[in-house]
Amino acid sequence: MSEPGLVDGLLRVLDLSSSDARTTEDIFTGISQAMPLGRVFGGQVLAQAIVAAERTVEEGREAHSMHGYFLRPGDSTRGMTISVDRIHDGRSFSTRRTQAFQDGVPIFSMIASFETHADGLEHHTRMPADVPSPESLPSQTGLEGLHPMSKRHFDRSPVEMRHVGSPLYATVEGPHVAEQAVWMRTRGAVPDDPRLHRAALAYMSDLTIQESVLRAHGVAWGTPGLKVASLDHAMWWHRPARVDEWLLYVQESPSARGGRGLATGRIFTRDGVLVASVAQEIMVRVPEV
Repeated sequence: MSEPGLVDGLLRVLDLSSSDARTTEDIFTGISQAMPLGRVFGGQVLAQAIVAAERTVEEGREAHSMHGYFLRPGDSTRGMTISVDRIHDGRSFSTRRTQAFQDGVPIFSMIASFETHADGLEHHTRMPADVPSPESLPSQTGLEGLHPMSKRHFDRSPVEMRHVGSPLYATVEGPHVAEQAVWMRTRGAVPDDPRLHRAALAYMSDLTIQESVLRAHGVAWGTPGLKVASLDHAMWWHRPARVDEWLLYVQESPSARGGRGLATGRIFTRDGVLVASVAQEIMVRVPEV
């Protein structure tokens, strides 16, 4: 399903403005994506933080890892101010500390590393075998059992997703296992700039990864009183990938305890090349548990 207008909205979010003068920090500003509950989508902040940090490194150095903490919920009706601290520039690697602010208060803090490409050892894990093609799976449009506001959010999302098996928006069907896989891509073409694709992949990495924790316990997003919040997020970019082509996001949760759940993910191209790895811990509160 190609809807370029929706992707244009994502690109506007990633199109940060920068301050004219640099002091001890580089300052950028950006808009926020409208969200049904009024809270900033974590993937948006991840992507904007990477865009800002990458603008401060020399040409040819690419993001290969980031580790971030969500400090406070953001207001999706307000813009974002992002500061970048140039911690280190070496012969091969650069390190940046990035913080996102609203009303002068930090809502997200990240350290990211950038590398100049070099040849070396190479291997990667295999994509799971016998995964249904995305074309054989139902799209998320027309989902039943969702609140109209939530349904509109899915219909207007710049990213198309197709669960391998059933989604868990309103109910959890099938076995309660701590793993799942989701096909995803943007709903239209993204310009060829690799930096945009890396940032958009960060945006997409925050979609559905929490569900391996919920699926293990048969908890749907629509469960009354359910509260879920991302605490931190780590990502490693291994190889280039286009986000406007189908990618398979394979997710699992190795542990949940004390109101926190850990989820990990691996992102593959359609032909089985591993392009990124992800880890996220969430706070999860389930009524009567």
